Amino acid sequence: MADAATATERRFRMPHTLVIVAGLIVIVLLLSWVVPSGTYQRADRDGRQVTVPGTYQQVEKVHLGPQWLMIAPIRGFLDGALIIAFLLMIGGVFGVVQATGTIEFAIRRITAALTTRPALERLMIPVLMIVFSLGGSVFGMAEEVIPFILIFVPLALSLGYDSIVGTSIPFLGAASGFAAAFFNPFTVGVAQGLVGLPLYSGLGYRVLTWVVGTGVIITWVMIYAARVKRRPESSPVYELDRARDLSALRPTHEVEPWTGRRIAVIAIFLLSMVALVWGILDQQWFIEEIAALFLAMGLVMGAVAGLRPSAIATSFVAGAKDMVTVCLIIACGRALLILAREGLVLDTILYASSQAIGGLPGVMAAQVMFLVQSVINFFIHSGTAQAALTMPIMAPLADLIGLTRQTTVYAFQLCEFINPILPTSAVTMGVLGMAKIPWETWARWFLPLMLILVALSLVLLVPPVLVHWGPF
Repeated sequence: MADAATATERRFRMPHTLVIVAGLIVIVLLLSWVVPSGTYQRADRDGRQVTVPGTYQQVEKVHLGPQWLMIAPIRGFLDGALIIAFLLMIGGVFGVVQATGTIEFAIRRITAALTTRPALERLMIPVLMIVFSLGGSVFGMAEEVIPFILIFVPLALSLGYDSIVGTSIPFLGAASGFAAAFFNPFTVGVAQGLVGLPLYSGLGYRVLTWVVGTGVIITWVMIYAARVKRRPESSPVYELDRARDLSALRPTHEVEPWTGRRIAVIAIFLLSMVALVWGILDQQWFIEEIAALFLAMGLVMGAVAGLRPSAIATSFVAGAKDMVTVCLIIACGRALLILAREGLVLDTILYASSQAIGGLPGVMAAQVMFLVQSVINFFIHSGTAQAALTMPIMAPLADLIGLTRQTTVYAFQLCEFINPILPTSAVTMGVLGMAKIPWETWARWFLPLMLILVALSLVLLVPPVLVHWGPF
C-alpha cells in the first residue's frame, strides 16, 4: 500500500513552476494564431498612452512564428529588467544581512517575548496585516513587501507557524489594501482621473470595502495559522519548511546578550525602515530608490557587524544567486504579455469583452465588467497600466448601459483581489521566490480564498448599481 501511495504521489507530482509558465507561453502563442489581430488608436494624456474609445479596427493578421517561444522570454528580461534587478539586489543585500546574524538574533528575541505573552502572539497576525493593508490602500504598497518576506517567514516558523503564514502577513496584508483601496494613487487615483471623476470621491463605500475585504483575508489567515499550529503536518509546505535550517532560530535556555555591534546593526536596520516609509510617502520613491536604500543598508550593516569586504561580497553573491530562479520565472511571465501585444490580439480581446458587456442589465453588467477586468489583469497586472488601457473604453460603455463611472472604477479596482495568484505578476513571483514556496503550492492554497474574494466582489458591486453610486 505504501508503495502504491508513493507511486501515485510520483505520478501526480506537479511540474516545476518554470515548466508551467512555459506551457502558458505555448498556449498564448497558439491563441495569437487564431484570434484576429486588431488595434485601438492611442492618445497621450498627461504623459500616459490611453486607448481612444470607438477606434478599434481589425488589421491584417500578424502571425508570430515558433521562434517567438524563445524570443518572448528574452524580451521578458528586458521588459521586466527593473524588477529583476531589484530582486537580485534585494537578494544580495539580505545575503549580507543574514551573514551578520542580525535577523536570527532579532527573531530569537521576538520569539522569546511572544512565547511568554500569548496575548501578544495572538494579536501579531491581525495587527501586522492591518498595517500592511493600510500601506497597500494609502500609497499602493506592492513591490515594497518583497524584502519583508525574508523577515516574516523566519519569524512565523520560529513561532510554530509555516512559511505560508509568514508570506501572507506582508503579502496578503498589502494585497488586501491594494484591492480594497480608498486612496491608492495607482488604481483609484489614476482610474478616477482618466474618467473625469473628482479625485478620491466615493470614499465612504471604499472604506467599508477595505474593512470587509481586509477582515475576510485576515480571518482566513488566522484560521489557517491556528490549524497549522495545532497540526504542523497539515501545512502544504510542511516538508519544505522542515528542510529549512532553523537551528539559529530555536530558543535556547541562555539569553544571548546584547552587544554594541548588535545594537548598532539593528539601529541601522530600523532607521532604514523609517527612511523607506518616508521615501515612499513623502518623496514618491520607486524601485530604483528603494533598491539603493537597501544596498546602502546592507553594506553599512555588514561593515558595522565586522564582516570583511570579501565576506560581504561572497554573501551578496550567494544571496543574489538565490533569486535566479524567480528572475527566470518573471521573465517568462512577462513573455505572455509580449506575445499578446506583438500578435496584436490584446486589443481584440479587450474589444470583444466590451461588446459582450453592452447588452446586459445593470447589476450583471457591473459584475461581468469586474470579471472581464480580472481576465485582463492576468496579462496586465500593473494597476496603472490596466487603468490607462481599459478606463477610456469602459467609462463610455458604462454611460451607454446606465452604470455610473464610479461603479466602473470600482469594478476595475476590485479585480486586484486576484493578483496574489497570478503567475504573470512580478510581485507574486518575487514574493514566492523570496519565500521559496512553489507557485503551484501557493496557488492551491490561495484558490479557495480567491473564490471567496471573487464572490465578495460580486456582492459588493450590487449596492453601487442599485443606488446609482455617484457623483456621475
